[in-house]
Amino acid sequence: MYDHDVFIAGGGPAGLAAAIAARLAGFSVLLADCGLPPIDKACGEGILPEGVAALAQLGVSFSSSEIFAFRGIKFVDCSREGALGGSCVVEARFPSGSGLGIRRIVLHQRLLERACRLGVQMLWQARAVRITAESAWIDGELVGSRWLICADGHNSRLREQSGFFSGGSAQDNSAGGFRRFGFCRHYQVAPWSDSVEVHWSDCGQLYVTPVAGDQISIALLTRHPGLRLQNALPRFTPVLHRLRDAAPCSRELGGLTVTRRLASVEHGHTALIGDASGSVDAITGEGLSMAFQQALELAQAMKCGDLNIYQRAHRRILRRPYVMAELMLAMDRHHGLRRRVFRTFAADPSLFRRLVNIHIGARTPRSLGATGAFSLAWGLLTA
Repeated sequence: MYDHDVFIAGGGPAGLAAAIAARLAGFSVLLADCGLPPIDKACGEGILPEGVAALAQLGVSFSSSEIFAFRGIKFVDCSREGALGGSCVVEARFPSGSGLGIRRIVLHQRLLERACRLGVQMLWQARAVRITAESAWIDGELVGSRWLICADGHNSRLREQSGFFSGGSAQDNSAGGFRRFGFCRHYQVAPWSDSVEVHWSDCGQLYVTPVAGDQISIALLTRHPGLRLQNALPRFTPVLHRLRDAAPCSRELGGLTVTRRLASVEHGHTALIGDASGSVDAITGEGLSMAFQQALELAQAMKCGDLNIYQRAHRRILRRPYVMAELMLAMDRHHGLRRRVFRTFAADPSLFRRLVNIHIGARTPRSLGATGAFSLAWGLLTA
């Protein structure tokens, strides 16, 4: 009954992207998930230029009315409470291309439609999916498949079933201060900027992402589990002023964001993808972009018959986001450091521009140069 080249457990964006990439590589694909589409979750809903390019390679397209192209990233320091305009602001435009703001459920629907058009077989509300190191079952039926892919998220139970043991193979940093909480809600208001805005305060970060011509997404990232958007907004004065007359148009969703490193993402003929394969804190905004890039690399590795190719590509894809997450989380934990960083960027905006270019993959870390690195270090020491 189930006889395919590739079996994918998990039908979120990572699983659907993997299914699309596998079909484009010529494989027959079966995907199973316990839920029903479209699947929503708390998400910043911004896809950086690398992820946009990967989506284009996957052949996923959107109508102009359901997306918003953003052209840069803006940091706003709200720790100095005061009137609108009193905060320190630094902004960098992308050197080429743009990011994509899109509602999570719209993104999921378009990925689903693309997978359907390519002939991916999908089983939704599959309640008993089990994967071991050698085989997989759905509701007691054996799945005949050459490749098995686990795409079931952060707390992947299939990861352990299939031979990836989080105790030995994973370095889980979530207990060391890297586990944080995210909350997201949408507001019916025209975007006031064509950049993703990251507002910083002592309680966390507030992301403002345009997701359509008349709608924005507000996402809070915080170390405080009891904090909610309504209570946090007064600490982000510029955003509070902007939302004064705006009506919320969705319910508030919440979730965990975790930095997790895995020693291996392939074992035998089984591979991990998306958050199941390791993750960085959502502070980087890289989650979806990484998953789409991983999907393309995994399909090529399967086509070559060697998952070690995917292992190497996966390390490369996550290397820069891990570093950027460490830097940004240090700013979150140490308020004095954050204030010095903002003063340094305000004194030399080119430093922020170069770091953003490195962050989105448009430049390598070497592009910062010895002079830039010295200026940044000196500014942090003396600001």
